[in-house]
Amino acid sequence: MTQTSDNVTWLTQEAYNKLKDELEYLSGPARTEIAAKIAAAREEGDLRENGGYHAAKEEQGKQELRVRQLTQLLQHAKVGESPADDGIVEPGMVVTIAFDGDEDDTMTFLLASREYASGDIETYSPQSPLGVGVNGKKAGDDAQYELPNGKKATVRILSAKPHSG
Repeated sequence: MTQTSDNVTWLTQEAYNKLKDELEYLSGPARTEIAAKIAAAREEGDLRENGGYHAAKEEQGKQELRVRQLTQLLQHAKVGESPADDGIVEPGMVVTIAFDGDEDDTMTFLLASREYASGDIETYSPQSPLGVGVNGKKAGDDAQYELPNGKKATVRILSAKPHSG
């Protein structure tokens, strides 16, 4: 789904469309809504002690930051296909690993950037230690990555399938 190198982010057409729709909403209707909230709060009087006004301004700031992030992401995006179903771990794949080769101690996650994070499946960045360790491996391969304490952990790749979401 996504892979970042030299400020280029690779996206599927579906992911590109989803992010573009979010940008259009935040740039249009959401801006109008937040401007109305700020105007209504401003009419309440003294702005120094107006919690609604300050909350609305903070929300506006977060919204504008997301607009800038999406604008930059989409400007540098390259649209491509989902990864091939070849069992090789790469961004856009749902990966199942076994810790220390123990097939009773497994974890399944999506290897993708945070734009794809959802409540449905845990997401690990390709730049994370685990992501770097498993990227390019295939089912049956062992991969090592560095834990936060500096020690190395070994996992076995059990499967890698393209994400369907």
